[in-house]
Amino acid sequence: MYSTLIVARMAPDSAPDVAGVFEEFDRTEMPHLMGTRRRELFRYRGLYFHLQSFDGPDAAARIEAARTDPRFVRISGDLKPYIEAYDPATWRSPADAMAERFYRWSAS
Repeated sequence: MYSTLIVARMAPDSAPDVAGVFEEFDRTEMPHLMGTRRRELFRYRGLYFHLQSFDGPDAAARIEAARTDPRFVRISGDLKPYIEAYDPATWRSPADAMAERFYRWSAS
């Protein structure tokens, strides 16, 4: 399984709106096309954390391919009123917002 954690800034009190945008998106076939197995959204003191887990060894390629799909472009636009880059000066793509895993443990 492949996981990503996106870190950004989130407008205060916008959690219900952000959840609604994702709820609508997750009703489409896009999560399945991307191989998404799980999505979890967190907030903490103005920060937004988007944890996703994907199936398969080709997850990174599937995610990259999805970026040009009109549904992916639309959800990105729908989130703009609520979510902004953590560091707008260095943000060029979603990859610039991904946290780097430095430790992992799982039960055997």
